[in-house]
Amino acid sequence: MTMPEIPGTTVFDGRQAMKGYALNKMCFSFNSAENREAFRHDEAAYCARYGLNAEQCEAIAQRNVLGLLAAGGNVYYLAKFAGILGLDVQDLGAAQTGLSKEEFKARLLAQA
Repeated sequence: MTMPEIPGTTVFDGRQAMKGYALNKMCFSFNSAENREAFRHDEAAYCARYGLNAEQCEAIAQRNVLGLLAAGGNVYYLAKFAGILGLDVQDLGAAQTGLSKEEFKARLLAQA
């Protein structure tokens, strides 16, 4: 069964899960304060430690949420990375939709 395409959205399916395994594993490591500090100290070395590919490393360096999703990132794991940057899941949702955080919140409330 083929998943339907959703314009502007990267569907996180089995293929994306395999593609983003290293990235998501790295982001999961940010549950530890020690790992967050190691990442802040030397981002490139930390990414290399987890075996991120060039696309993933560039998206991390550019803080490109849409690029991270396209590179196999799962929003729930990316939230750990976003936390290091002082962002939350609503910031990620806003980035995904091209809205400001306030516009994104308003859209969520309008759908409730």
